[in-house]
Amino acid sequence: MRAIVYSETGPSSVLSLADREVPEPGPGEVRVRLVRAGVNPTDWKFRAGNLRGFDEVVPGQDGAGVVDALGDGVAGLASGDRVWLVLAQHERAHGTAAEYTVQDAARVVPLPEGASFDLGASLGVPAVTAHRALTCGEFGPSRLEPGAMDHMTVLVAGGAGAVGNAAIQLARWAGATVVTTVSSPEKAALAAAAGAHHVVNYKDDDAEAAIKQAAPDGVDLVVEVAPAQNNDLDLAVTRTHATIAIYANNGGDEYTVPLRPTFSKNLRYQYLILYTLDERLRQAALEDVSAAVAAGALRVGEDAGVPLHHFSLEQTAEAHDAVQGGAVGKVLVDIAED
Repeated sequence: MRAIVYSETGPSSVLSLADREVPEPGPGEVRVRLVRAGVNPTDWKFRAGNLRGFDEVVPGQDGAGVVDALGDGVAGLASGDRVWLVLAQHERAHGTAAEYTVQDAARVVPLPEGASFDLGASLGVPAVTAHRALTCGEFGPSRLEPGAMDHMTVLVAGGAGAVGNAAIQLARWAGATVVTTVSSPEKAALAAAAGAHHVVNYKDDDAEAAIKQAAPDGVDLVVEVAPAQNNDLDLAVTRTHATIAIYANNGGDEYTVPLRPTFSKNLRYQYLILYTLDERLRQAALEDVSAAVAAGALRVGEDAGVPLHHFSLEQTAEAHDAVQGGAVGKVLVDIAED
């Protein structure tokens, strides 16, 4: 099979196309013939920084394809099933930038009927991260479904990003009023296409006033990508007992929290990363995300605020560079025909 591999960390030039044996699934494992792979910031960050004890790595946490073979003891999946993958390279050497991958069955999720492989490969890290952020509040829902967030106003920082877009779509599906911040008119158009009720340019001097106008009683939950830049704004617009869910460190690795304004509101800061997320929470996310996809509530493409950028398997290095360079939308690697 064709696979993208690297055996040393560094820039995207360490990636190369190689021919490798098709892997065989062991007990509890599933082999998937991949059609698409999704590229996330975590892919280039791992490539640049850590081999994690493996001699050779095939990058890629997300993907979509068709079940090709089953190991002993696998239930609920069958050869020929269309599926999407999550955390495919977590604690494994071989992810989704290859024609085939073998995964633990728990990381292989049926792709709802009618959903494209483009959508399936775009779920994974962004959608599961968004789900955790939306369900971690003290008074919010633990599961997402229509009506679960009817009483809530959600502020999504960076609504044109992959996680931000997924958070907008999921929160809107669950009934929340969604406010989002962006940095340009172009990104504002994408956030509006995703379903945000109110879009605010955070660079404007009146950003705080605009958010307060959209949420006069205060925001119940913030999905935060850049706490070092946005904490003051978050404190200003949240209501008592709100939650600030932080999933990234864009714009700075450290920030200062003023104690009095924070504890006077009984605020909760919830930090999250998928790799150490409790399995029960991850499973709940997979179920709810799949339900949203089946309902047509999670979409990709320009009309959903997620422009798609396609690269061939041979162009995986360019795909990594596109993500590292801040490509707006979803970068996908085309591995096979649909």
